[in-house]
Amino acid sequence: MDLADPTSDTAKEFKSLVTDIMSAQVEPNMSDFFPVLRHLDVQGIRRRMMGFTLRMSKTMDGFIDGRVAARKESDYRHVNDVLDVLLDRYEENTLEIDLADTKDLFLELFAAGTNTTSITVEWVMAELIRNPTTLSKVREEIDRIIGRDRPIEESDITNLPYLQAVVKETFRMHPPTPLLIPPRAREDTEIMGFTVSGGAQVLVNVYANDRDPKNWEEPALFRPERFLGSEIDVKGRNFELIPFGVGRRIFPGYPLAQRMVPLMVASMVKVFDWKIQGEEEAMNMDDVFGLVLRKATPLLAIPTPIK
Repeated sequence: MDLADPTSDTAKEFKSLVTDIMSAQVEPNMSDFFPVLRHLDVQGIRRRMMGFTLRMSKTMDGFIDGRVAARKESDYRHVNDVLDVLLDRYEENTLEIDLADTKDLFLELFAAGTNTTSITVEWVMAELIRNPTTLSKVREEIDRIIGRDRPIEESDITNLPYLQAVVKETFRMHPPTPLLIPPRAREDTEIMGFTVSGGAQVLVNVYANDRDPKNWEEPALFRPERFLGSEIDVKGRNFELIPFGVGRRIFPGYPLAQRMVPLMVASMVKVFDWKIQGEEEAMNMDDVFGLVLRKATPLLAIPTPIK
C-alpha cells in the first residue's frame, strides 16, 4: 500500500481523514466558552472526532499488519523505510514500544509532519510558477552549483542560498500553521503589560505577524531577495518569522520540513519545467484558514521534462 499513490483508494481515504481531523480540531466549540456544556458535546465535535480517529486507526492497522505479515515471508526484501526501522527496533527490543506505540508514532509522522510539508511544497511551487523570473533564478542557481549530471542530495541544500530564501519567503507568506498551537498559562502572568489569567490559552497569530508592515517592507509581495544576506531564520530566534513556533514548544515537524521542502522543490525544478492552464498571473492564490493554511484551489501544474 502506497500512501503517496494518487490512484489508491486507501491513500485517498487517508488524505481525506487527515483533512477532516484538522478541520474538526479548529472548529469553534461552545464548550470552550461555556465549560458547563463540556460533557454534552452539543455540536457533535467529539463524536465526529472519535469516528475519524477510529477510521484512521483501522487504516494504520491495515498498513502495519500488512507489513508485519510481509516481513515474515522468506522472500521479503527489506525496505528500510521509517516503518521497517520502527519494526526492527520493536523486534530487537531496543525501544520500549509495542505495536500500538508504533502505530501512534507512524500516524503522528504522516498526519502532522507530511501534511504541513506537502502543503508548503504546494505553496512554493505555486509562487514559483506565478513568478517565472524567480523560478528561473532558482533553476540557474541549481544548474550552476549542482550541474545537470546528478540528482540533488540533502547535503546540497546549504549551498543553494536563493532556494533557501524562496522557502523562507513562502513560510512568511503562507505559514503552514497560521495560528500556533495555543499554550496554556499555568498561573497568572503579565506579558508586556497584558495580564494572562492562569488556565487561559494564548493564540499567536503567525499569519498576521508575517504580513505586518511593521515587520516587513511591502509584506504582500513575494520577494525572496529580502532574505539574501539576512540572518533571519525560521528556527524561532527571530519573532518576525516563527512559522513553527519558538522554544521548547516548537513544532516537532520542523526538522522534517526544513530538510524535505527545499529538497523536494529543488528536485522538481531541476528536472521539469512547470506550467498551468491559463495565465500564471491569474492563478487563484486564495487560502483556507484552519489548523493548516491550505490553498483554496489545489495546484494543478503540468510538468515538462527539461532536455
